[in-house]
Amino acid sequence: MADSFHTLTFEVTTGSQEVALDITDRCAAFLDTAAPGRDGLLNIFVPHATAGIAVIETGAGSDDDLLATLRDLLPADSRWRHRHGTPGHGRDHVLPGLVAPHATLPVVGGRLALGVWQSVVLIDTNGDNPRRTVRLSYLGG
Repeated sequence: MADSFHTLTFEVTTGSQEVALDITDRCAAFLDTAAPGRDGLLNIFVPHATAGIAVIETGAGSDDDLLATLRDLLPADSRWRHRHGTPGHGRDHVLPGLVAPHATLPVVGGRLALGVWQSVVLIDTNGDNPRRTVRLSYLGG
């Protein structure tokens, strides 16, 4: 079977508060049409300078713990040289250095090969930009 490439973009509203938004279901739905029964790779990418993609457990507090850790590491105060936007917004531009704006994950039999407790999560600490674009790209057989 020849290799194939499929891509899709979608938008989400993250609002004015920092958020860890589970997008695993959106990834699975994309694979249902792009890679039924096939093996390959799924790349998840957010084309934003202030957001990232994490593969973490959700629902048991780990998502809140990650946001709390980012608040501790990147306080929203006046220390940042990047100063446009709301006070402390410079921290949002450092976020992708810690939580990359992409993840590439294995797809086996048309499904994400995630661990039992893993989810694909959009991390957004930037309250100045309430809309985010996510690009899903599948490459495989």
